[in-house]
Amino acid sequence: MSEPIRSKKPEVTAPTPQNTPANNAPISSHAQQPGIASIKEEDLDRVAAASLFAQNPKLVSMIQGKLGSIIGRSSGYIESLPASVRRRVAGLKGIQTEHAKLEAAFQEEVLELEKKYFAKYTPLYQRRAAIVVGKAEPTDAEVEAGKRDEEDEEDDEKKENEEKQLPVESEETPASGIPEFWLSSMKNQISLAELITDRDEGALKELTDIRMEYLDRPGFRLIFEFAENEFFTNKTIAKSYYYQEENGYGGDFIYDHAEGEKIDWKEGKDLTVRIESKKQRNKTTKQTRVVKVTVPTESFFNFFSPPKPPQEDDDDVASDIEERLELDYQLGEDIKEKLIPRAIDWFTGEALQYEELDDTFEGEFEDDDEDDDEDDDDEEDERRGDDDEDSDEEDDGSKPKKEATECKQS
Repeated sequence: MSEPIRSKKPEVTAPTPQNTPANNAPISSHAQQPGIASIKEEDLDRVAAASLFAQNPKLVSMIQGKLGSIIGRSSGYIESLPASVRRRVAGLKGIQTEHAKLEAAFQEEVLELEKKYFAKYTPLYQRRAAIVVGKAEPTDAEVEAGKRDEEDEEDDEKKENEEKQLPVESEETPASGIPEFWLSSMKNQISLAELITDRDEGALKELTDIRMEYLDRPGFRLIFEFAENEFFTNKTIAKSYYYQEENGYGGDFIYDHAEGEKIDWKEGKDLTVRIESKKQRNKTTKQTRVVKVTVPTESFFNFFSPPKPPQEDDDDVASDIEERLELDYQLGEDIKEKLIPRAIDWFTGEALQYEELDDTFEGEFEDDDEDDDEDDDDEEDERRGDDDEDSDEEDDGSKPKKEATECKQS
């Protein structure tokens, strides 16, 4: 495990710049705690304990403090070993130190290799950007290469029929480039789509390119380029993700913090706030007046105002901020590792099948488990049925049957 983000409280280490997994992002603003349909009688003690902790946050804080003071404390076993054995233990630590140095070197080389190939990707990204905004047209070779990919999934006859039925583009109003390319791509990327509001779409339609660059220090920068628009004067809006200078355990890069550029909103066009009208009454004159108040609101552009690591000792505040930090980091990784490299697949929606594939496999395993559980429950019901019949015969119905204790969710 890597070291945690700098804060007062231990937390899960974010992925490194080069080892972000290709599967679905584990963080979602709509994530929910797992639900339990019913609670068995033998689990009621745990439910009562959970209720007790929920009603006494100070008790939880005290227990966490006690546990924190215990973690890392020696049990005395190592110290009780003979000197010759302790010497061997120290030797193994020395070997582990050399291993850690190699791991750090490995991560550094992987990063350099990633940068090397990123330099090769860059001309392709530039070519893509030129076609998207209408500054260039794809070559015949590029079009044929794209069609060959489609032919793997289509029959030749079906393809010919579709080509015959394609509408002829009007010469009077030709489309320039690919309108709303990046907005459509982002709306197909689940984690980003959750951030985009209807109000944001007007500005995001003017998004002409998203690109990435590595920083001189460990980290990367995301750059959003916009055409002239009615919302802000920025030509580009950037957000930088920084890693700590020292590598963590295993040589991994450790996420530190993010910084976003200030957006120069045009008057009355700030999408991150809304205007509310409130009535105020003068205590002396008893007269009322309407005052307009600016209130923060949900918007994709809040992405450029990332949360700051917690500074206070308030556990509730720290926990909330840590979740937001983790979500913010994962969104940056999704843009860097998924959206930018495969933007056309997100635009067409083809990338979704790869995202859903992992969910399908997980769902199949979950269904299998549920089926097994149902089989076990059926067998248990049969056994209980036999026991109940025996009990009825012995008691002659003089005693009421005990019903299973069940706590249903409201």
